[in-house]
Amino acid sequence: MKTEHPSSSDPKASTPSPNLLTIALIGAALISYQVHKTPQARGRLEGLATQATTQGDLSANDMRVLASILAIPSPSN
Repeated sequence: MKTEHPSSSDPKASTPSPNLLTIALIGAALISYQVHKTPQARGRLEGLATQATTQGDLSANDMRVLASILAIPSPSN
């Protein structure tokens, strides 16, 4: 992806930071889990959340929100 910068007319590559990519993946996994409520979707969300926590990409508040969502049993679990 190319972006124009006010300081020059040369286009420069714009790449999202790794923590934003991690949050995007967790968001997609969270939506999948809330829609499908399958053990596979839950496992993917838990795995990504664990990895993101290890990497320091989730805030304490993010972790609390995910924990509260995962604490609610779903009919498929």
